[in-house]
Amino acid sequence: MYIIAGLGNPGLRYANSRHNIGFIALDMLADKLGIEVKKAKHKALIGEGFYQGEKILLAKPQTYMNLSGESILDLRNWYKVKDSRIIIIYDDIDLDVGVVRIRPSGSAGTHNGMKSIIYQLNSQDFPRVRLGIGRPPEGWDLKDYVLSTFKDEEIPPLKEACQRAVEGVELIISKGVNYAMSRCNG
Repeated sequence: MYIIAGLGNPGLRYANSRHNIGFIALDMLADKLGIEVKKAKHKALIGEGFYQGEKILLAKPQTYMNLSGESILDLRNWYKVKDSRIIIIYDDIDLDVGVVRIRPSGSAGTHNGMKSIIYQLNSQDFPRVRLGIGRPPEGWDLKDYVLSTFKDEEIPPLKEACQRAVEGVELIISKGVNYAMSRCNG
């Protein structure tokens, strides 16, 4: 079994913000696999299904970004999943808009949602799919930037990046994280 979580903030106010690109990519994966993600459980909206014979659980933590680890820990403990079978999809300001980076493990960097997950799981040994949202313009507060919406010209490369992220998650499950990295990073 795999748990695939997209990170974001709940509510319409944040729906199309940069910080919610993890939710957006997870919704694209759910649509592709025909899984409804709307059951409230473990501080998340979840949906269950199968991909290539493997049971998967899609999750959108509803704890707000900075407490995402609470939900991920609940899910891991309930479903008894190894950390290596938890895939996190999230935004990254250190990558340009449209860039995708898949890694098998690593630090949280500046991302508070990932800091929460690493702290709660007491591990950083789980795959992650990072989606670039770019750095804030000069003079912008980081919080204001990540909660802002995308510019019109950013939407096409972001859609393409989300599609690569979906492909990456599928490849992590079917062929392993190293193969997914070789096919989707960039």
